Amino acid sequence: MSNKDEFYSKLKVQLEDTTKFPADYLYKFIVPTTENQVAEVEDLFDNTGAVIKTKKSKTGKYVSVSIILKLKNSDAVISYYKKAEKIKGIISL
Repeated sequence: MSNKDEFYSKLKVQLEDTTKFPADYLYKFIVPTTENQVAEVEDLFDNTGAVIKTKKSKTGKYVSVSIILKLKNSDAVISYYKKAEKIKGIISL
């Protein structure tokens, strides 16, 4: 089992222990501004009813992206993390 698989299986257990679904879930990502990463993150959550807030770092090299989205279950939460991890330079908080 890879570290990522292990991380996601632990996350699934934590989510199911602490969250009553459907629930609003807060994603926090940091992305570099070198390419179009902010738009890529926003596109992941396009047409989902998500509330997205962005904030540039002081240096302007990074953007913090906060997303609140109502999700049905822990698998839905994890599926967005898996899609997001494909974005170049993204950091999940």
